Amino acid sequence: MELETRLGVTFKDKSLLTRALTHRSYLNENPDLPYLDNERLEFLGDAILDFVAAEYLYHHFPEMSEGDLTSIRAALVKGETLARFAIDLGLPQHILMSRGEEAARGRERVPLLAGAFEAVIGAMYLDQGFEVTRSVVLRLIPAEAERIYALRLDRDAKSMLQELSQGKLQATPQYRLVETRGPDHAKDFTIAVFINEREYGRGTGRSKQIAEQEAARVALENLQAEISREDHAALIALKGEVE
Repeated sequence: MELETRLGVTFKDKSLLTRALTHRSYLNENPDLPYLDNERLEFLGDAILDFVAAEYLYHHFPEMSEGDLTSIRAALVKGETLARFAIDLGLPQHILMSRGEEAARGRERVPLLAGAFEAVIGAMYLDQGFEVTRSVVLRLIPAEAERIYALRLDRDAKSMLQELSQGKLQATPQYRLVETRGPDHAKDFTIAVFINEREYGRGTGRSKQIAEQEAARVALENLQAEISREDHAALIALKGEVE
């Protein structure tokens, strides 16, 4: 299976991997199938990821305080990060979901992708044991941990964005709801953030607050990059005038 190749693991019990990739909507639409959904495996995988992330951060950031370790770990195992891991591994195309979920762009939904990734980790632990599972997770998290630490993406993104925006652009970011998807019990909200009526980023989450934080993180990276380019251009222009 292509997914096993990407994981670098061959499952002894293929039914565990199938279960990890089975969203509950698929069984709602196909009640006669002898499958179980992935929610219990998701629970297990979540705990394993928390532990491996904590262990990695403890050893690789020896001078970091408990508070900062906790903050970075939370950013490292949040839904948006896990969804990116799922996409990197090619999980979306393998997830079994209902036609309705598919039509609602379920293969792009952050909670669904994050849950599937957690479930695969849980299934891998049951099939392969902890050390194999740990080695797979440790292929994924170091680069993301360094990015979170370097950009301080674990900090409150909305506050950081507002401070930068008001300082550099003399404007306050505005957050607008642009899309709501999913059933009432599992809605996803997409929020866009605008500065001076220009969109700087979007975020999706199970609540408007989570979506706003993700939108702010994206906007913060975009605004920082824009300011850096402008400062570089100004420096080159100044150098040209001096010469």
